[in-house]
Amino acid sequence: MHISAFGAALRTPDLRKKILFTLGLLALYRLGAVLPTPGVDYAAIQRCIDVVQDNSVYALINLFSGGALLQLSVFALGIMPYITASIILQLLTVVIPRLEMLKKDGQAGQAKITQYTRYVTIGLAILQSTAILSLARTPGALFSGCNEVIIPNQGVWIILVMIIVMTAGTAMVMWFGELITERGVGNGMSVLIFVSIIATIPSQFASIFGSRGAFTFAITLLVGLAVIAFVVFVEQAQRRIPVQYAKRMVGRRMYGGTSTYIPLKVNMAGVIPVIFASSLLFLPTLFVQLTGSQAGWAQWVQQNFGTGTGTWYLLTYFVLIVFFCYFYVSITFNPTDVADNMKKYGGFIPGIRAGKPTADYLEYVLSRLTAPGSLYLGLIAILPVFAFGFLGVANDFIFGGTSLLIMVGVGLDTVKQIQSQLQQRNYEGFLG
Repeated sequence: MHISAFGAALRTPDLRKKILFTLGLLALYRLGAVLPTPGVDYAAIQRCIDVVQDNSVYALINLFSGGALLQLSVFALGIMPYITASIILQLLTVVIPRLEMLKKDGQAGQAKITQYTRYVTIGLAILQSTAILSLARTPGALFSGCNEVIIPNQGVWIILVMIIVMTAGTAMVMWFGELITERGVGNGMSVLIFVSIIATIPSQFASIFGSRGAFTFAITLLVGLAVIAFVVFVEQAQRRIPVQYAKRMVGRRMYGGTSTYIPLKVNMAGVIPVIFASSLLFLPTLFVQLTGSQAGWAQWVQQNFGTGTGTWYLLTYFVLIVFFCYFYVSITFNPTDVADNMKKYGGFIPGIRAGKPTADYLEYVLSRLTAPGSLYLGLIAILPVFAFGFLGVANDFIFGGTSLLIMVGVGLDTVKQIQSQLQQRNYEGFLG
């Protein structure tokens, strides 16, 4: 990727306008992430964050908000309610015929599903903001081990205003994401998550450099770059299944006879299985912390799942990622639908009969690809724990598999989009 390509992008008036528009919205997003919600004692919050900063559970909670959630800022909930709503609607599409019909109804149906997603997002934002504020009202409930009074005035109207502000913040973040998708560069929701993750990295680098020295800092950088290079390599890997379209006569014109391919990525599921697995493993520890139980099972959960580096945690994490990888691929890619569409337009895979044999072949190839893809996701998720744990910086640098996959995936997609727009304007692109 050449530096001159960025110059070329900025010299193109409409593309420059899109890039500056995206940067402007991202600046507003980061401003809202540090702007305290009315009624919150900001100084008390900062003292509590210092107490729990080494807790992996709180690091996971804060991952997608860029540090905004624990600060109870205006954008505290970030983009997570929208992501949760999108996943819920995607899963419901498989079991509710009405949603499945809308999904197949083209752009109009997709617009309807998007509208439903917005409604579910607002509902989840109200529930989540209420739950978080109910915890924040009790000292030591939201931040384990910190007994500071976070909300001094706990009147009903103050709490109601805080819920409205945090819900409105979620709606605005959702709007920012849609605006970036429509008028900016890249997928808006993904770009917002990307910015939230990288926002915490400079402070983590500074912490490592200050506490561990320049040598450990340099080794940490090298390990991080090596893992990123491996992720880029696998994320770009795909199996291309050739498809031939038969010639057919329509009127006096001959159509078809072209060759194309179906690109099946090694990692078809993306980062979703890692998010699912992380969320599930986070629940037992959260339950123990909220209940304050000191029973034997609670101590076992806290010891094996509380740090995020225990043997049982990593083993369960790996197994869940593999399971969710197969599950998510099975609901997002339907070989039967692909085979039917190919048959409808006269397409076929050379050497494979159209119809059911094609669907069986696609399912066979997909299962063979998902096996290494799921193992890759599991390894990337737990590899940084060993690598940074060996360097002694795991507590300072929450550079886990989820953040790595999101950063690389979003970065690649955004670069491809800019590259395609440059090529449309007769530029050579980033590889030229």
